[in-house]
Amino acid sequence: MAEDTLPPFAINIYRTPKQDWPGYGIYLGGGYFLTAAHVAGEARLTKPRVVIEGREYPTTMVKEGTFEGTDLSLLSVDEVFLPMRLSLRRMRLCGAVPAPGEDVVTLVPGKIEHSRIFPPRMIPNSARRFSTAIADVAQTGNSGAGVFDLRRHCLVGVMSRKISEVQREGLTGRKSRDIAKYFVPAPQIAAFLPPGVLSGPDRER
Repeated sequence: MAEDTLPPFAINIYRTPKQDWPGYGIYLGGGYFLTAAHVAGEARLTKPRVVIEGREYPTTMVKEGTFEGTDLSLLSVDEVFLPMRLSLRRMRLCGAVPAPGEDVVTLVPGKIEHSRIFPPRMIPNSARRFSTAIADVAQTGNSGAGVFDLRRHCLVGVMSRKISEVQREGLTGRKSRDIAKYFVPAPQIAAFLPPGVLSGPDRER
């Protein structure tokens, strides 16, 4: 997996009516698209669409998570309606998350950014359950963006939320500062996906 092979996997997610913030997702292959649950929203109300090169495709909700549970949703589009260039593409899922400090990249349509795995010990106690995170908050992709390990050629996770800490400012003031971004890690993605969505060579051993 080289950087220049990643862009076709990045898509936008639009709700109906279209939300005023960007929503992202990742193409897995076989007509399946993975995003953060809170990006797609409750499908019966939001009727999410995937957007590829400016064209919108209505989706079927295959499996719906929750923001406070597993922040993932799996959408599908019949492959016959998708661009031919996606027909043979298949995403591989990492078997584990890289160690703290290792390099990863995030992907959204039109943008790839390098980052690194954030040390879990540096996550504030109030957010310790969100132990898989990347370090660069300002430049990397937001909710639904993919996190990739280019050396192992696989999907590490799907971006979920920012992690912040409250700092004292002066004698009585407080200020919140973003320090990392949590992503739903590959092992949780593997447990979430129904059988057959990723199988065989598509999943890193």
